[in-house]
Amino acid sequence: MDPQLLQLLVFGLLAAGGNILGGLILFPSRLHDFYNRSLKYLLALGAGFMLAVTFLEILPKVIGLWQSTGHDLTESLTMPMLLMLGGYLITQFFEHTIAPHFHLGGEMHCDEHDHASISPRSAYTAIGGLLIHTFFDGVSIAAASQIDLKVGALVFLAVFLHKLPEGFTIGSMVMASGKGFRQVMYATTLVGLTTFVGVIVFFLIGSSTSQAVAYALPIAGGVTLYVAASDLVPEVNHHAGKNPLVSISVFAGVALFFATQQILHAVLDH
Repeated sequence: MDPQLLQLLVFGLLAAGGNILGGLILFPSRLHDFYNRSLKYLLALGAGFMLAVTFLEILPKVIGLWQSTGHDLTESLTMPMLLMLGGYLITQFFEHTIAPHFHLGGEMHCDEHDHASISPRSAYTAIGGLLIHTFFDGVSIAAASQIDLKVGALVFLAVFLHKLPEGFTIGSMVMASGKGFRQVMYATTLVGLTTFVGVIVFFLIGSSTSQAVAYALPIAGGVTLYVAASDLVPEVNHHAGKNPLVSISVFAGVALFFATQQILHAVLDH
């Protein structure tokens, strides 16, 4: 088997597994309570890591790819910046225009009489809106891996760090609509598989089209930037007012990025 395909299959399955595990955490009470207390710190850590990956890995690689076309600096960067903006706006449209109930990290419950606090239609619409974002999670991993193994590993870690909160949120919404364990597993598995499909689809396209990564990576970068800056950071800021350690965890996420980057360079460059 192609070593790059094997790496991508592992990354895709682990990312999908993160969504499913996030949904499972809702059910064992002790693990659920511990995770619920830790969720805000994981969101902050993921936000810092994703911001660092976007600005220090994805964006420089995008600029390098488009400058290699031989055009002048302004002309060569207009299109990738438009693509990155497009990725950001696409995520806004599907997550918070088509699916206004989606709130990453927010848990919702049924009331004391077990009546649904949101309608099943609203829950499934939110999950449907999330599928665009999760598909591009997979595209991000595959496109970055096509450039460089280290970049691919860093982007995978950035994606994986928000998969548990994502699965937890999806499961919470399904339960808030009055559904149970089976429906939570269906929903989190669907979202996880969409990331896996994104990995495979881009691998197939990227293997046959040399320019695919130059177009896909900036779009995926815009999606990643949206998740970090518009989904995660507002949730972090909401909690940071009562607990400054939550905000500090964003900086810990950036520090984790630099530490991981150095470890990957040390391991893979020798």
